Amino acid sequence: MIDRLKKWFRIQPDPNIKEPTGRLKILEKKLRFQIEPEHLQLYQRALRHRSIVDNEKYESFETYERLEFLGDAVLDLIVTEILFERFPTENEGFLTKLRAKIVRGDTLYELAIKLELNDLLEIGDRAAGQGIELSKSVLSDVYEALIAAIYVSKGYQKAHEFVQWNLDEFLDFDQIVNNIDNYKSLLMEHSQAAKLNLPRYVVLEEEGPGHDKTFHVAVYVEDEKLGEGTGKSKKQAEQIAAKNALKNIR
Repeated sequence: MIDRLKKWFRIQPDPNIKEPTGRLKILEKKLRFQIEPEHLQLYQRALRHRSIVDNEKYESFETYERLEFLGDAVLDLIVTEILFERFPTENEGFLTKLRAKIVRGDTLYELAIKLELNDLLEIGDRAAGQGIELSKSVLSDVYEALIAAIYVSKGYQKAHEFVQWNLDEFLDFDQIVNNIDNYKSLLMEHSQAAKLNLPRYVVLEEEGPGHDKTFHVAVYVEDEKLGEGTGKSKKQAEQIAAKNALKNIR
C-alpha cells in the first residue's frame, strides 16, 4: 500500500538535498523524528501553500493539496481507532459525534497552531502579508497534509503515534466530551418535536477576501427568523445562529 502511494505522489529525490535545512530542520523537532533525505521534498510539499504556484516555479500538484486529500482519510481512520479503544463502552452515536469534533477544522487548526505550523508555511510572494498563515482552513489542511507525509514516509503506525501524541498533549478530552456544541442538531430535534418544518439557514452577508471570509447567517423556522450568527465559515456561523435561536426559544 505504501509503495503504491509513493508511486502515486511520484516525488523524485533531489540529489542536491542531502539533509533537512531551514523550515524542515525546525519541523523535525516538532515531529520528534528525523526526515530521511529521500522524503525531504514530500514534507516540503506538505508545507507549501498553493499561492506559491504564482511564482511559476512549482505546479499545483506540488503544494499541500494532494497530500491533504490523503491525510484527511488517514486522520479519520486514526482518530476512529483511538476513540474506539479509549471509550470501549460508548455507542456508535457517541463515537461518531466525538470524532466529528476532533477532525473538524477548528480542532485541526488548534493542533496546527500548537505545532506552530503557521511559522513553517511556504507562501507565494504575492500572497505575503494577507494573513494566509493564520487561516483556519489553510492550517487545518496543512495539518492533514503533514499526517499524509508521515503516513507515506514512515507508515501507519508512526502516523498513529504522532496523532495520539497530539491529542494527548494539546486537547482536553473531558472538555470536548462535555461540550455540547452541535446546536444545529439540537434545533432540528426541537423543530421535529414541535412538528415544525426543519430549520432553514440563509447567508445574509459575506465579507473579506476569499481565503479569510466572514459569514453572517440567519436561521428560520416556519419563515420566522429565530437567530443570527457570524463566523469564519458558513458552518460556524450556522452553529452560532442555531445557538442564539435556542436561547430565543427558551
